[in-house]
Amino acid sequence: MLDLGVKMSDDFMEISGKGARMTENARCTYRFDGFELDAARFELRHAGKRVPVEPQVLSLLILLAENRERMVSKDEIIDAVWDGRIVSESAVAARVKAARRAVGDDGKAQKVIRTIHGRGFRFVAEVQVDASAPAHVAPAIDMDAIELATRRLSGRDGRPSVAVLPFALLGERGSHDIIADALPADIIMDLSRINWLFVIARGSSFRFRGEDSDPVAVGTALAVNYCLTGTVERNGREVAINVALVDTGDGHTVWAERYAASLDALQELRPEIEGKVVEALVLHIPQNEVRLARGRPASELDAWASFHLGLDHMYRFTGPDNLLAAQLFEQSLSRDPHFARAMAGLSFTHFQNAFMGYRDDGAAQVELARTMANRAVETDRMDPMGHFSLGRCSWLEGRLDDSMDWFDRATSLSPSFAQGIYNRGLVGIMAGKAEAADKDLALALELSPLDPMAYAMISSRALTHLQFGDIEAAADYGERAALTPGAHKHIKLIAACTAHLAGRGEQAAQWLARTRADDPELSVGTFFRAFPFAQGETREAIERSMRELGL
Repeated sequence: MLDLGVKMSDDFMEISGKGARMTENARCTYRFDGFELDAARFELRHAGKRVPVEPQVLSLLILLAENRERMVSKDEIIDAVWDGRIVSESAVAARVKAARRAVGDDGKAQKVIRTIHGRGFRFVAEVQVDASAPAHVAPAIDMDAIELATRRLSGRDGRPSVAVLPFALLGERGSHDIIADALPADIIMDLSRINWLFVIARGSSFRFRGEDSDPVAVGTALAVNYCLTGTVERNGREVAINVALVDTGDGHTVWAERYAASLDALQELRPEIEGKVVEALVLHIPQNEVRLARGRPASELDAWASFHLGLDHMYRFTGPDNLLAAQLFEQSLSRDPHFARAMAGLSFTHFQNAFMGYRDDGAAQVELARTMANRAVETDRMDPMGHFSLGRCSWLEGRLDDSMDWFDRATSLSPSFAQGIYNRGLVGIMAGKAEAADKDLALALELSPLDPMAYAMISSRALTHLQFGDIEAAADYGERAALTPGAHKHIKLIAACTAHLAGRGEQAAQWLARTRADDPELSVGTFFRAFPFAQGETREAIERSMRELGL
């Protein structure tokens, strides 16, 4: 049996496989100027006491200490700390500043971290390295436990899995202490409603308590892909909550955030923090799954890996990517014929064929989209994606009220389903219900500000403001949407139309040129086949602007 309370032997750490191997650097403690930078425990201590540091700042310190014999470039820092994601110079500078502050350094003294102007940074403090592994680095598991973990993972059909640990309390104690258990418990409850994610029950994950719980070790013990950790720190009347999502396979931080509140407002803000954490996981776990899937041969992708990679291509809204997405969803279904989400994904690709005009048989593509969406709902009536997909089919058929009903069903199953909320808002615009639509669109952007379709959410707000009669705001939203990465031809055309209506001739001409570069055949008719607006002032204004622009 798997004993969650015992320790993992060093021999187990050398077993090959996901999350099993630790590098020598990952076991080191770096001592300098009264500080201990403990890579194994992922913490910084001063005079034996733990120094509260954000996860990305700790990752930066460890990276610099490990490579103290040389300069570390900004690109290396971004690759290690942000997993290669695009970040600004100011973000790197902010983490360096925080790292210096944590170790008693500053930009003027540079006694620990030296800036190599225009190139990178170097760890220059005199360091003593203790390469001995702490006795508590990882929980012990015997070979029977390994076999059990393997069986448990295979029984999840490849679904991503996560353990949410109780948060560690730092600083002063008081009435806020309950948050350290209550907030993770709330997060577990919300995550358990997401049927594509396997969530470890509180009774198991809460057995790993305290600052010494190592995410990689917890991942091995509970056979999970991800571990959510956190700290609750009080300083006077202020409370800071730091949360980090860790990939237990390689120990890197997938996402981290800091929330601050006054002690008096903490309980009131608790549901808001909980919602933001859940939405962040819903966004970042699939993104990380895509990262992992890209590194594997197509023949080795399981149903879930194929699905996540398919989503990544689907949201790019190009013909070749949509075709590749369809092939990946088909591959996913070949590995699991009852995979409802892959059916919904395949429905989306047929919808996209009709919506973007990739195929000449638009009506046939809508019918195929509806067939796959119906299969998805019949296979799993509790999955919002199937209902969402049916809503998009009804939208293209011009049955707007029916479409909104399906989006209502999707969001009732998952109240934080940003895509469902956004689509309900967009269809609401076409139906002439601008006020309710704008609230939906604002909520969707709040729930998922980094959504792969954020450009569409912003563009839709251009249309609500057009209905409100605020033409200047409509043009501002239109351009903002068209400048957002991923924006396709319809988004650029909306930017051209709203700019034209606002009297911004040069801006309108620029966006019209970009629209025609994407699709020289785009016309008034093809736009309204994609967006079947009800008859009314908004449709008339859009059509008039297109005619005046020469479409």
